[in-house]
Amino acid sequence: MRAAVITAPQTVEIQEVALPKPGPTQVRIKMEGCGLCASNIPVWQGREWFSYPIPAGNPGHEGWGVVDAVGAEVKTIKIGDRVAALSYHAYAEYDLAEADAVVQIPEILAGVPFPGEPLGCAINIFKRSDIQAGQTVAILGIGFLGALLVQLAKEAGARVIALSQREYSLNVAAETGADELIKLDDHYQIIEKVKALTGGKFCERVIECTGKEWPLNLSGELTAERGKLIIAGFHQDGMRSVNVQLWNWRGLDVINAHERDPKIYLSGIAEAVKAVTTGRLNPQPLYTHEFSLENIAEAFQLLNNRPDGFMKALIKF
Repeated sequence: MRAAVITAPQTVEIQEVALPKPGPTQVRIKMEGCGLCASNIPVWQGREWFSYPIPAGNPGHEGWGVVDAVGAEVKTIKIGDRVAALSYHAYAEYDLAEADAVVQIPEILAGVPFPGEPLGCAINIFKRSDIQAGQTVAILGIGFLGALLVQLAKEAGARVIALSQREYSLNVAAETGADELIKLDDHYQIIEKVKALTGGKFCERVIECTGKEWPLNLSGELTAERGKLIIAGFHQDGMRSVNVQLWNWRGLDVINAHERDPKIYLSGIAEAVKAVTTGRLNPQPLYTHEFSLENIAEAFQLLNNRPDGFMKALIKF
């Protein structure tokens, strides 16, 4: 099969590698597609803690496709089932997953891209956020995840303030239902704007989706007394200095919304399937770019640069 191999920072090759065989409890998936995740950027850019070449197909983890082989002990999944998978080498024509680490995609979504892992992640973050009708929710960073959270918060009956650096992202936030739009530029002006919008009380819920230090600190400033600050951004490039004095004084609940239990991930993906089929969640307009496997280097570069018009890229097979 063909698979993408990151052989060195910002260097990727399409190589012929052995077709994997499923173990007794595994299924093999003929991939239809795989989303690109912002967490891929460091391994693409290069960090001292990575060893190259990266294993074939890695770090693709947003894959979906059709099961074409099953292990001897697998009873719940059959050949021909269309599934979203928790697998980790999905930048390839085939990948393996444990049979209990896939979620079936219903026929109503036939032909529809379904990168289950990030959709399930959005559902799980939303659940951890405990958003209630009538609350004011600030969402910092309107990428794919932030835009999904705008939809979910609005569906829950909250008032949403969207904050982002890109004008394009703010336009997307407006299209997905955000009530107020603020450009992430001047720290103190942003605080004053949110203060004015909330009658001096700030926001009952603040979700930080950027993974950067300054927006994380800004998020604390925007959170109301006894509010919840939810860290959804993936902080992976070093230590963070935060204003714990402020967090203490306001009595904030600070929630790290990243999950590590595969069962919770799968529960989120299953709920995302229902949310998409019922229209509660509409990710389709957010899939802005598609690339073949041969052009994955271009996709990585686009993800790294995030030009206007870019929200989510998919590798299609």
